[in-house]
Amino acid sequence: MIHPQFDEPAGKARGVMFDLDGTLILSNRELGEYRVLPGAVETLTELKERGIPFLALTNGSAYPAASQAPRLHALGLPIEDSDLFTPNSVAAEVFRQRGFEKVMVLGTQGVRDALEELGVSTCLPGEPSAQNAPAIYVAWNPDCTMEDIHAAAEAVLNGGAFFTASDVPFFATQTGRSFGFSCAICGAIARVTAQEPEVTGKPSLHAMQFIADKLGVDLHEVMVLGDDPKVETEMARLGGAIGVGVTTGTTNLDEWAQTEQIRRPHRVIDNVSEILDLGLLA
Repeated sequence: MIHPQFDEPAGKARGVMFDLDGTLILSNRELGEYRVLPGAVETLTELKERGIPFLALTNGSAYPAASQAPRLHALGLPIEDSDLFTPNSVAAEVFRQRGFEKVMVLGTQGVRDALEELGVSTCLPGEPSAQNAPAIYVAWNPDCTMEDIHAAAEAVLNGGAFFTASDVPFFATQTGRSFGFSCAICGAIARVTAQEPEVTGKPSLHAMQFIADKLGVDLHEVMVLGDDPKVETEMARLGGAIGVGVTTGTTNLDEWAQTEQIRRPHRVIDNVSEILDLGLLA
């Protein structure tokens, strides 16, 4: 259903960004099993047929995009490997632009692999090169220790730039919302250092500009589709894009209706396929 109370005037979108969890798929809490949501395959297929570019940007940072893509293909989702991105994709671009020679990573091996594959030299807390790392990056890290947090906090206090993949506390799974580890880890580091991390994933402007560049359109020509007002629709508002909320993930209709203007979606739908009926695609 397209909910008529969300009818703010909006322009035409020439490209679409999809969230994954809660929008196109639901994973389990361990991120090892995916289930496609109704309408997802059909919607992406029709966009392809109409020549409307789209990509998927997840805030999940546990694996390189190249490792996630085959799982999505197995579900029938027609997302090319080159059209799937994570906060690590955005982070690598930011790190290269700022000339960081080494980045301390608090994350799984998949996080480190993703950055290394994108040309970023990394180290782990406790390694000799970590002592003088000019940047610290916190991502998915369920096995993070107090020693890791201590090392990261020391690096930040010594002047290292502090980044995170995501500061979102929860994400949608098959069994309800699940805990975002990077948010908690960053909370500990920030409490000690009095420094807040710079976010590379959604809802950052880094991510919004990255999306527009990959789609080859202007910021205001991007439709951002997702299930979390603090993530996708906040990012859309920050970048002047078109925000569309779905009720298939962390946020129900009543909760969307209560969101403040800086996070309020232009439209709310119950099925991802309904973006085709909104009249907002060029």
